[in-house]
Amino acid sequence: MAKTILAISTSLRSRSNSEALVDSFLAGAEAAGNRVEKISLRGKKLAFCRGCLACQQTGKCMIRDDAAEIVEKMYRADVLVFATPIYYYGVSGQMKTLLDRANPLFPSDYAFRDVYLLSSATEDGAEVPQRAEVCLTGWVDCFEKAALRGTVFAGGVTGEGEINGHPALKEAYDMGAAIQ
Repeated sequence: MAKTILAISTSLRSRSNSEALVDSFLAGAEAAGNRVEKISLRGKKLAFCRGCLACQQTGKCMIRDDAAEIVEKMYRADVLVFATPIYYYGVSGQMKTLLDRANPLFPSDYAFRDVYLLSSATEDGAEVPQRAEVCLTGWVDCFEKAALRGTVFAGGVTGEGEINGHPALKEAYDMGAAIQ
């Protein structure tokens, strides 16, 4: 049965390396017969969470910006895919802001069970993506029915298009194609 996959590209750069990973992942997922959608945070207005916790009672955030529509799509998706550039060994600030703003999902009967992380960075050591993975795992751990199912990291890429030919693109495609 086809799954609904929502990929969120958190880079604010157009044609970024992390977005290339998303595109490859989604191409594989779509080839496997899944329904796919990509949202880019580029151009979106996302305010910081105020910590008021009203969303825990109402199921909706009190802040009126683009986060509400994204969180609603997260709620309905079977699979969530987050793509981020790694800055200073962590996820992008806009990704962290979105994770915080997804707080209305916590008490809900959300659909997602599988979560994936795609990341890219200038540095290419095996330790580079670890803190980004810890950040997303901390969020996923708050959702009992969900788990981080896979990660892909493309190291050694900085400028636009540097990821072309990188083995992580095939790894992302294969990971997406494996979703049934």
